[in-house]
Amino acid sequence: MQIKKELAILADPKYAQHSQRFFKTGKGEYGYGDVFIGIRMPNLRKAAKAHANLGFTDVGKLVKSKIHEERMVGLLILVNKYKAAGKEADRNRIYDFYTGHFQHINNWDLVDVSCPHIIGPHLMDKNRNVLTNWARSDHLWTRRIAIVSNWWFIRNGDLTSVFKISRILLNDEHDLIHKAVGWMLREAGKQNRQALEDFLQPHYSDMPRTMLRYTIEKFPESKRQKYLNGKI
Repeated sequence: MQIKKELAILADPKYAQHSQRFFKTGKGEYGYGDVFIGIRMPNLRKAAKAHANLGFTDVGKLVKSKIHEERMVGLLILVNKYKAAGKEADRNRIYDFYTGHFQHINNWDLVDVSCPHIIGPHLMDKNRNVLTNWARSDHLWTRRIAIVSNWWFIRNGDLTSVFKISRILLNDEHDLIHKAVGWMLREAGKQNRQALEDFLQPHYSDMPRTMLRYTIEKFPESKRQKYLNGKI
């Protein structure tokens, strides 16, 4: 496939080593077994744009690739296809294709760069019960998709699901979920500080510390310290 050849030319072994460490690919780490060839994000975006018309069969080969950067380009192409889609039938096809490949969306950068721009706009005016199901999944990355997809809704002033999904994930054991929930709650607070504090009041003392720190990062320092010290 031509795009794979082009990506191979861009490969940088030294940067690949950095990525292997940064994305925790060692034994027992969350990215164990992932393979990087060392391509920076701007070049991956350029490649995705240049191959915007790649067919679904070939996009599927990219998304299923053992090489991280190839999966990323496949997902970026899907994001671009969704943005450009003019018909509901085309958007449905892209959404179904994306949700059918969750097992290959298996690191936080792959989740974060794609789900808000496909799941988000697709469910903006639809029932979002599927997010609840995903939030209860045994698959780490599906749970992260459930919460990070809310970024789209939040940016459009819709907080109807972020608190619900956050509540489900409050007791999640994984640090990457703690960070993602805290991130989305922080974003929600930018839209409506009172709504966030209403959510925090019954939950903040039981939240994982990382989640709480991310959530209240933009609070005034005096109030932040009260939350951290359990004095709200």
